[in-house]
Amino acid sequence: MTHPLIPQIIDLATPVAETLGLEVVGAVFHTNQNPPVLRVDIRNLQQDTGLADCERMSTALDAELDAADIIPDAYVLEISSPGISRLLSSDREFITFKGFPVTAKTTEPDSRIKEWKGLLLGRDETAVYLNQKGRQVKIPRPQIVKVELDEGKEM
Repeated sequence: MTHPLIPQIIDLATPVAETLGLEVVGAVFHTNQNPPVLRVDIRNLQQDTGLADCERMSTALDAELDAADIIPDAYVLEISSPGISRLLSSDREFITFKGFPVTAKTTEPDSRIKEWKGLLLGRDETAVYLNQKGRQVKIPRPQIVKVELDEGKEM
């Protein structure tokens, strides 16, 4: 489930990134941590994204977020690159990687973390669908913490 401030944060971060020659790939607000962590993923459009890119974006975005005052309480700003980690977040990525092996991590109602492994079938507004040895598994989106590619692994 996306935090309600994420669209505003992306709208604020996108022009900041563009002025630095970067692209905002996504953002996640982990409010279950103390203090909460706002992670913004960026990509350098000209070369591999490096630490210097993350530092420049952190400095610039921190100033914009402070000025906009859309996050009322203390939080930690974390700038990252999508890097080798293949976290799936956009509709485009879920379509592109249909049929690929993935791991979906969920939080269960009793606060346990559960991992689901299978071939990605897709997602809609309510669920992510995996194929586990020929059986379709439906995972409710509100329970999903993250979905990542399992590169090089067979299911």
